[in-house]
Amino acid sequence: MTRRPLPPGARDTRAVLWPAHHGATRAGSPPPRAAVVGGGIAGLTAAVALAERGIAVNLYERGPHLGGRLAGWDTTLADGTTVTMNRGFHAFFRQYYNLRALLRRIDPALGFLTALPDYPLRSRTGGTDRFAGLPRTPPWNAVLFALRSPTFRLTDLARIDARRARPLFDVRVPGVYNALDTTSAAEFLAAVNFPPKARHLAFEVFSRSFFSAPETLSAAELALMFHIYFLGSSEGLLFDVVNEPFPQALWNPLADRLAALSVQVHTATAVRAVAPRPDGGFDLDLDDGAEAFDAVVLATDLAGLRTLVDQSPLLDDYELRACAAAVRQAPPFLVSRHWIDRPARPDRAGFLGTSGYGPLDNVSVVERWEGQAARWTARTGGSVLELHAYAVDPSADRTAVQDQALAQSRLLYPETANARVVDSRHEWHSDCPLFAVGSHARRPRTRTRYPRLVLAGDAVRCPLPTALMERAATTGFAAANSLLHAWGLRGHDLWSVPLRGRNTLLRAFAAGSNHP
Repeated sequence: MTRRPLPPGARDTRAVLWPAHHGATRAGSPPPRAAVVGGGIAGLTAAVALAERGIAVNLYERGPHLGGRLAGWDTTLADGTTVTMNRGFHAFFRQYYNLRALLRRIDPALGFLTALPDYPLRSRTGGTDRFAGLPRTPPWNAVLFALRSPTFRLTDLARIDARRARPLFDVRVPGVYNALDTTSAAEFLAAVNFPPKARHLAFEVFSRSFFSAPETLSAAELALMFHIYFLGSSEGLLFDVVNEPFPQALWNPLADRLAALSVQVHTATAVRAVAPRPDGGFDLDLDDGAEAFDAVVLATDLAGLRTLVDQSPLLDDYELRACAAAVRQAPPFLVSRHWIDRPARPDRAGFLGTSGYGPLDNVSVVERWEGQAARWTARTGGSVLELHAYAVDPSADRTAVQDQALAQSRLLYPETANARVVDSRHEWHSDCPLFAVGSHARRPRTRTRYPRLVLAGDAVRCPLPTALMERAATTGFAAANSLLHAWGLRGHDLWSVPLRGRNTLLRAFAAGSNHP
């Protein structure tokens, strides 16, 4: 019997292979020239994928560092210690097959990732839900989670409107958007009669990880998230984190990989405009002049894409312009990191999701998983706490939000209440896409009307069931594959979680709804 292939390191035997198109393995000489605009996950993925097929790649990043929203930079604390600051904790789930494929380019064993043993969710009412010890296989993971939860009660679950909940049990792309994108996550959960406490804890925590409140998040994205992490994949509900800051763990080694592939990396370099050429290529207007390329990958954030399209009057693509103008950005979010002079209790989790604690959405005890923070705490006897507040009201007083988040963290972890703050750093940003109600049809596609102008990023529509960092990496590979196909070169395999609900009985139950 032939064993079904799996992504490296994967455990889900139903993971779906999206095989690459065939073609030559390497470009001839002279190779086509491609520009990748944006040095985040999507852009780095596209640059690697193109360069591995012999394409001459120039990567342009307007900021001083690679990594996009996972970039990091050095800062000096009040005690004289130089540390690396970033935009906060990110979870590398085991079902992020394509992101992990990118990262295996720098270490096939992914030795820079470490597993967190649990991912507790704490409610202000006193209940704590945990993911440790759950079976990996759906639907038993969700069933046991509900049965042992202090938030869920069997009497509450019995009141759920199973008929209205049917779309959750057979999620498919793009069908889930056709069925649910015009409904908000809050409206959908209310219609299902999902228990209010459980709704607030389980679903609001996840909704806000998309930088959105449930009232504005598309129910389709909520259902897709439920599929990816609960009912669609048997990779489990726990995740890995980087064990050193992002530049040291990921981006510096990946920059070395790009250099080995002869990619020319230009940081602190803005692309001002893109103009199509009669030969199908493009001229890029750069900070220091102009450059001609055979193809371009736009892998910027939303603001960057909107600005670049606005400044490129010769780009004759109505859909691209309309999508760039229509997609909204999520509300501001805060990442606060505090270096304090006494330790958090040893049993505190590395990452805790919270509900009902004012603006505070989660707390990380950074030394539990990051080596740099662990070395600082070993030397000083303190702790490094990171606090997140998502989807903050744009009119809110930012200093007040920072103070409230810190105060709420001290209620959660009272042993830190009287700690002296050695130093703090606060990062405020508003550059993530808002997956709002009815927004899916207005998001840009990977391909444009120009065969050699393609898009990548987590705001780009993707035919695979993906989210967040995995969507960025997947669209990066997809954008590269589109160009490689045009040049007669072999593409790169992609993987995804199953394309529909994996349980036959639940699929049959879901078939009774209007869900396509």
